Amino acid sequence: TVTPSSRTFSESISYPDESMDHSYEQRRLPVTQFTEDEEMVRDAARHWANEELRPLVREMDDEAKTRPEIVQGLFDHGFMGMEIPEEYKGSGMNFTSACLVVEELSRVDPSVSILVDIHNTLTNNAVRFWGSEQLKEKWLPRLATEAVSSFALSEAGSGTDAFAMKTTATESPDGSYYTLTGEKLWISNSREAGVFLVFANANPSLKHKGITAFMVDANTEGLHVGKPEKKLGLRASSTCPVVLNDVKVDTADILGEIGLGYKYCINILNEGRIGIASQQIGIAKGCMDIAMPYLNERAQFGTKLADFQGLEHQYAQIATEIHAAELLTYNTCRMKENGIPFVKEASMAKLYSSQVAEKAASKSIEWLGGIGFTQDLLAEKFYRDCKVGSIYEGTSNIQLQTIAKRIKDEYR
Repeated sequence: TVTPSSRTFSESISYPDESMDHSYEQRRLPVTQFTEDEEMVRDAARHWANEELRPLVREMDDEAKTRPEIVQGLFDHGFMGMEIPEEYKGSGMNFTSACLVVEELSRVDPSVSILVDIHNTLTNNAVRFWGSEQLKEKWLPRLATEAVSSFALSEAGSGTDAFAMKTTATESPDGSYYTLTGEKLWISNSREAGVFLVFANANPSLKHKGITAFMVDANTEGLHVGKPEKKLGLRASSTCPVVLNDVKVDTADILGEIGLGYKYCINILNEGRIGIASQQIGIAKGCMDIAMPYLNERAQFGTKLADFQGLEHQYAQIATEIHAAELLTYNTCRMKENGIPFVKEASMAKLYSSQVAEKAASKSIEWLGGIGFTQDLLAEKFYRDCKVGSIYEGTSNIQLQTIAKRIKDEYR
């Protein structure tokens, strides 16, 4: 029998049987409680990543190239058309599902997850939101089944200041097409891309209000993909310059309205930041996946490393921060899905998740000791891969500025 003095606090109090409370089903679920469909796609991504992707991760990193069979596998499993409606051959899932796929792929290889993230959260959604019906019919089925997309925004002189771009779009005399001229830099997915979402200025005299978005087939004459950059991390993800030398694009391939490209870009990158946050969470979890089994197995001085209090405190702290990043990120997903303004929260999620990923990657190598510093394990790869999280799709300083602006507005 349990005496009052021997009970734990939790045992000494009673809780209502919430399963019998008829109002219980009406209560809001935790943001990390996912629907049956969301869990299904998460589990499918986890299984595929571990069974098909994991055996090739090191080779692809060494070769600095994503294998064609991996790209095909992403299409075959529906991961490239997550939010594209089924009528356009997509998976017809929600934004949370897309982010869960990105997270699960990141736990194994962030280089592959960024390909999926850019494709789903940027290009696919831009076409869904602002594309004409003709453009949707032309591109959404291909984006869901065969054509990798690339988001061509950055240039040599327009990184954070994205709207300082020099690429121009000149209308033909009869108005039937535009001629794109310029050069884009640091363009992800460019080597694998079947289509580029290109931002160019159709009226430079209007400055950023002349920026227009074009869907450009990768086989269009005059479009050239340059040599991939040699990067610190995400090596299997292609990042190349893209040269546009008098590339002619039909007016029908304009995304949305002429001159509204800058608005589309701002809005879609706000969503993209949630995807990057998911990627960074996946990296942090991937680090724990490597380190924790090692800490539980390896013993020194007759004690498992995981049982040393100094290490207990460290991995408990990292696990807490990962969970906090999850709450930020998936709460922002739900805000987006419910039409609630989420710009501040998206910036918070990306900012914090990238910080947590860096910390988890660094600590995991310390916990692993010498072997963590070698390529015998993927911990060193995660360490290299995570750094760009504080740079692309808006630097950490830009996220802080965005957050600060919203906070000031709230208190005015």
